[in-house]
Amino acid sequence: MAPAVAVGLLTAACEVPSFGAPRPVTRQGGHILSLWQGFFLAACAVGAFMLVLILYTVIRYRARGDGIPAQGSSNGLAEVLYTGTPIVIVVVLFVLSVGTERLVTKQSANPAEVVEVTAFQWGWEFRYPAEGVTVTGSGNDPAPELVLPVDATTRLKLEAHDVIHSFFVPEFLEKRDLVPGLHNVLDVTPTRTGVFVGHCAEYCGLDHWRMDFSARVVPEPEFRRWARQQAAKADRP
Repeated sequence: MAPAVAVGLLTAACEVPSFGAPRPVTRQGGHILSLWQGFFLAACAVGAFMLVLILYTVIRYRARGDGIPAQGSSNGLAEVLYTGTPIVIVVVLFVLSVGTERLVTKQSANPAEVVEVTAFQWGWEFRYPAEGVTVTGSGNDPAPELVLPVDATTRLKLEAHDVIHSFFVPEFLEKRDLVPGLHNVLDVTPTRTGVFVGHCAEYCGLDHWRMDFSARVVPEPEFRRWARQQAAKADRP
């Protein structure tokens, strides 16, 4: 976990670009972005090092002629370096990946909200047990809306009604599969308000394209007001 935190602090302090990843809207997404930036920078460093070696070889041994360079049976230092360096790189990236995975998948002991997310052909149902609110719809209705409070951890309990689906909001920088008979969980802690488009990221049949939804992150008072309004609508005959 410590290496993952170190990478996050380093990339944040240096204002490293996102390299094509969306700006994360959750605390968990921030950890994932830091890991992605670390991997990208590592790839750039390896690529730059290899380019330097290629250019050095081209320039250093550019002499023309039929002369054959001195031949040797081995070079112990070079063999240790080109064998050990990739192993070290892989180990470091593996440790960072495990640390980030633990941060992202760690479940809060006391989530502020719980939402039961059910996917079905071809839509979504978001049920808030504590508030007595249920939102159901598909991309044709218009799309259903998942409302979350900002700066609070919400536990999403993910289930599928029929086939395998996948819950994905690009700005969350993570997704989870919804498998029939399997109870999956995703804790999200939004850090900024806004409306973000979500999708089913697993091809689930003919009308898979209809399975869009929106995730709206609002301040806590606005979330409570929305919940009361939705509950009042449900109580009307």
